[in-house]
Amino acid sequence: MSNGDPNNPYGQPQPGGQPGYGYPQQTPQDVPQQGYGYPSAPPVNPQFGGGYGGGYGAMTEMPGGVKAARVMLFVIAGLQVIGMILIALSAVAVSAAKNDETLKDDVDFQQFADYSSGALWGVAVIVLLWGALAVFLAVKFGKGGNGIRITAIVFASISALLGLYPFVLVGLVHTVLSVLIIVFVAKSDGGAWFNRQQQPQY
Repeated sequence: MSNGDPNNPYGQPQPGGQPGYGYPQQTPQDVPQQGYGYPSAPPVNPQFGGGYGGGYGAMTEMPGGVKAARVMLFVIAGLQVIGMILIALSAVAVSAAKNDETLKDDVDFQQFADYSSGALWGVAVIVLLWGALAVFLAVKFGKGGNGIRITAIVFASISALLGLYPFVLVGLVHTVLSVLIIVFVAKSDGGAWFNRQQQPQY
């Protein structure tokens, strides 16, 4: 066959720059392939529940740091209950000392015992309420919004300060736990969790 034969699949390029019939057209490597007009789907992050939107609206699983902070709040609540029991026992002991036969006539001691007993019972109630607040915050971590996050940070900040003074000897554990709560809740994933889109309640 001659090179001019149009039926020759291995013929030379035809006039006008068209390639021979035997060779498919090749797309240059520098030119991107054209699709069907649909943009590719964004990557899916399983932690945040989906890719569209790029935000935290569909976040469905509590981050590990927030879970740890929640457990620490329950631990603080347990420590508060123990502290309340010890303070209440001290108040009972002071009240019992007032009835001691050798101290009944001691006016100064009686006044001091009355004041101390009342103060101890008051502190016991405050300690119990503080523990109840810790439980409330921990429970609300599951569905609470940014207000719960801010309240938890304020709660942990006050607990950390009280652990340093005046309850230094017994407050060190509170201080460490409170600082960790602040760190975990204030992190970006903690903010994403508390600012996520809430599911409608029916």
